[in-house]
Amino acid sequence: MNITERFLKYVKFPTASDENSKTVPSTDDQRVFAGYLAEELKSVGLTEVEIDDNGYIMATLPANTDKQIPTIGFIAHVDTSPDMSGKNIKARIVENYNGKDILLNEQKNIVLETAKYPEILQYKGQNIIVTDGTTLLGADNKAGIAAIVSAMEYLRTHPEIEHGKIRIGFTPDEEIGRGADHFDVKKFGAEWAYTVDGGEIGELEFENFNAASAKITFKGLNVHPGYAKNKMLNSMLVAQKFVGMLPQHETPEQTEAYEGFYHLVGMSGTVEESSLTYIIRDHDRDIFESRKKEMQDLVDKINAEFGAGTAEIELKDQYYNMREKVEPVFHIVELAKKSMEEVGITPKIKPIRGGTDGSRLSFEGLPCPNIFAGGHNFHGRFEYLPIPSMEKAMQVIVKISENIAK
Repeated sequence: MNITERFLKYVKFPTASDENSKTVPSTDDQRVFAGYLAEELKSVGLTEVEIDDNGYIMATLPANTDKQIPTIGFIAHVDTSPDMSGKNIKARIVENYNGKDILLNEQKNIVLETAKYPEILQYKGQNIIVTDGTTLLGADNKAGIAAIVSAMEYLRTHPEIEHGKIRIGFTPDEEIGRGADHFDVKKFGAEWAYTVDGGEIGELEFENFNAASAKITFKGLNVHPGYAKNKMLNSMLVAQKFVGMLPQHETPEQTEAYEGFYHLVGMSGTVEESSLTYIIRDHDRDIFESRKKEMQDLVDKINAEFGAGTAEIELKDQYYNMREKVEPVFHIVELAKKSMEEVGITPKIKPIRGGTDGSRLSFEGLPCPNIFAGGHNFHGRFEYLPIPSMEKAMQVIVKISENIAK
């Protein structure tokens, strides 16, 4: 089975995670797909293949040399984003892309427009996998899984390429921030690993946001509106005031590169009680801490103005910038960079404006930079995957394994 066939097989499995679920994995669909992957890993010659009770897959490609070579790992996640449906994906290949808009769905007039997504023009002449515009594609992260499995199969069938022991890990629930919750780093047994969870060809990332969530609850007092003067306190208006107190230009839609933000992701309310949910992001740890302090300070100001107990905040750290854990072993980034160059790719080293399983695993003792899987426009109907990009991801995995042995 070639890598394209493998990927198209994978996307037939619906694997969206569910942030409202209390189970692990959060959906049964992920466990079904994990079962399929485990059997496939055995069929391509991997050993120690197992799925634990939480749906995590681990497997081994044994070393084919007696040299003392570090054990490394490659990691991807089986779930797709719950932001858009991943059921009944109708993937198709646009052959020899002509550089024009792509009509995804004639009946619903859904068009992938080059004016909105000009990055696609760099793939003119290539074969590109798209959807019918009613679902996401699932290249995040099934392109990464396909690249890893295909690379392991290639190494297994090309024994002339010396390599050490390689560990494979596939996790559930990455898209809802739980991918590393039950990952057994000690059992995995690698000195370092790479997540294959990046976007466009050439991406190489070893730094990401520091991340926290904040939920602010506002208490009000409801009184009949006809007799409310000097008595009513409308919690929704207090919440609105809080929103206005934050820096208005520090939001996702107004920031880029290393710029952090406050992102309002949820709001609900009545006169009596309202709540706001934010995520807080910044690459710089000190600025990240100051952002959290700013949220607390604003809550204190609300309470000073409207009375003690009007506002309460619950802050929770989610993950940290892996850079501080990767920099002491920076040769693992240089190795990936060198391997990309050797297979004809120009590395694009940039910060992740988000997080990966690798960011948390790095803090658990498994340094874990991120390399590209090849897709674009993740989590939406306009997601697409240039096939040569996915093939290059596979080649990079093979080359990294080969270069360690050298």
